[in-house]
Amino acid sequence: MAASLPAPLSAAQSRQLAEMVAVYPVALQLGERFAAAGHELYLVGGTVRDTLLNRSEQPDLDFATSARPEQTEKLLKGWADAVWMTGAAFGTVSAQKTDDRGGWTVEITTFRSDVYAAGSRHPEVTYGDTIAQDLSRRDFTMNAMAVRVPEPEFVDPYGGLKDLRDMVLRTPVAPEQSFADDPLRMVRLARFAAVLGATPAPEALAAATAMASRLDDISRERVRVELDKILTAEHASLGLDLLVETGLAERFMPELPALRLERDPLHHHKDVYRHTLAVVENTPRHDPVLRLAALLHDIGKPATREFHADGKVSFHHHEVVGARMAQRRLRDLKYPNEVVDAVRDLVFLHLRFHGYGDQAWTDSAVRRYVRDAGTPEQLWRLNQLTRADITTQNKAKARRLQAGVDALEERIAILEEQEELSKLRPALDGNQIMAHLGLSPGRLVGEAWNMLLEERLERGPMSDAEAYAVLDAWAAERGVERG
Repeated sequence: MAASLPAPLSAAQSRQLAEMVAVYPVALQLGERFAAAGHELYLVGGTVRDTLLNRSEQPDLDFATSARPEQTEKLLKGWADAVWMTGAAFGTVSAQKTDDRGGWTVEITTFRSDVYAAGSRHPEVTYGDTIAQDLSRRDFTMNAMAVRVPEPEFVDPYGGLKDLRDMVLRTPVAPEQSFADDPLRMVRLARFAAVLGATPAPEALAAATAMASRLDDISRERVRVELDKILTAEHASLGLDLLVETGLAERFMPELPALRLERDPLHHHKDVYRHTLAVVENTPRHDPVLRLAALLHDIGKPATREFHADGKVSFHHHEVVGARMAQRRLRDLKYPNEVVDAVRDLVFLHLRFHGYGDQAWTDSAVRRYVRDAGTPEQLWRLNQLTRADITTQNKAKARRLQAGVDALEERIAILEEQEELSKLRPALDGNQIMAHLGLSPGRLVGEAWNMLLEERLERGPMSDAEAYAVLDAWAAERGVERG
């Protein structure tokens, strides 16, 4: 199929596309196999887009083909190291191939023209006949370009190259039709704004705003995947802003737009919504759990806001309320339990550091901070969230708070070296407690163990003799009958 270009490829881009098969030798191999069998095969989507953007080569390659899934399966056998048919119902066959360049994962999908029926959370899969038809059902024109293999031929029927140059997110067909076919594309509008720093075309933005309620037809799991990609993108705040402005966030995370608290000249407080976006972008991108915690750390503020006669505003216990809210919202979005628990705990603990720089913490307080954080990974996240939460424009105050976090981390490191804080436990285990007091397994053993843990936190390391003396005193005070 001849390309339909609004502007020609540059010489450099022509070389890039001509060399794509050399960059991805598996594409050449597959193209030859499919062509020999009388089928068309095209590299599509992100692989083509990222090549034009000079991004590094990707180990995951997407293809579109005229072959049906069962024909694709036969062509892959004898070439691929492994073949999966788990997506065959949607026209997709996946395979793994290892060569001297490394490991490759390929997904080959039959030309499709499927749509979502109103009220359905799953597409009605129908196969298409041409690459142009297949590209028309893709989310944006910059993702609707293809390169035919084995002989490289650039296919751009919807002007994706121009939109890529202009960094504009435009749908191949009318946005109302595109978003009706798959409402998740409205969230992907935010995702690609966040990933590429691209700007939605006005008509796409208007359609997403008008059709935001259609997002209710999409499973929470699919929305969750897109949210994670937005949160870990380079321009996360652009994507989050777009979700809020269009009303899409209201459909699956209403706590986010609720942070845009009404402000008045008499009561001064920080713009909680803008502060939240700053905290998100202040945290390391590679950790979606940490970025979720940054996004949700202040969601308890609207429910706890109080105005005072002196013009100040307070949000007492917003971390407690926010932790409960975060847990409910993440469960609704079908996040794994371990993610829900980790984010909830970070929201609950995100104010724990405050006051460290104003008063001396005892070693006991530092131990409890470490114990409450949980794992070393969670402790790292809590400290990162604490640093990210420092968004004050007062430079002297910001330096003082950051120095306080530095000092706390240094004290933790010293105590870790001296006491192995990451392995905080009583000097005696349950078996030793039972043997010493002559107890059988039960509630008293647990109480004794918790008492010894509290003593460990308060005093630091104890010898066995010291621990037995503490245990004896506790048993005498409690009137424990020894066996």
